[in-house]
Amino acid sequence: MERLQKVMAHAGIASRRKSEEIIESGRVTVNGQVVKELGTKVSNNDQISVDGIPIERETKIYVLLNKPRETISTVDDDKNRDTVVELVQGVEERIYPVGRLDWDTTGALLLTNDGDLSYKLTHPSFEFPKTYVVKAKGQMQKKEAARLARGIRLDGVMTAPAKVSVLSYDRNTNTTMARITLHEGKNHQVKNMFKEIGFPVEKLTREQFGFLTTDGLQSGEWRFLTPHEVRKLEHMVSE
Repeated sequence: MERLQKVMAHAGIASRRKSEEIIESGRVTVNGQVVKELGTKVSNNDQISVDGIPIERETKIYVLLNKPRETISTVDDDKNRDTVVELVQGVEERIYPVGRLDWDTTGALLLTNDGDLSYKLTHPSFEFPKTYVVKAKGQMQKKEAARLARGIRLDGVMTAPAKVSVLSYDRNTNTTMARITLHEGKNHQVKNMFKEIGFPVEKLTREQFGFLTTDGLQSGEWRFLTPHEVRKLEHMVSE
């Protein structure tokens, strides 16, 4: 479900603010009924008309990007830094990253204009899994991995249980490779969790977004999701 004015803006009717004025003036109908409430939410099945003319909804686009380092997970940046959206050339629809990866974090990032699915994929209540491979300073033992898995108190709040495994240890660099799967996505969560137990993160890659991986995609490359993949994502957050 998305707000009516947002759907109108995406369909090219007007800006979101102007769309709100159009709604309040009584020029918009949803399923034949005049709607003036700005909080109204609509689904993909609702029929929306402005001045009696049905609007053409924006085609839903789903893009998987292998995010490179030194890019911002936003549509635009006031500091003129490179953004993930700029990497997706040739897509006319206005797409947005689903959640965020830090400037120096790489890996699987979904971009879409499907606001309803984006909400479900990022809201903690849907428990959508994200898997990261971490390179951290120090030699991590199974007991530290178990502590992460049980949950870490960050800013007074316990993180949700996670799946954590130690992959390898490099004596020459004194670094540990580990894998962690989360079902939530607080700001800088992986980095903060590892830092809290004394293993600062040197490199972080999102290996999987749900079942999606960047296999076959070089850093900075992207591809469209298949219809089957989209349905699978929708199924994962509908259970």
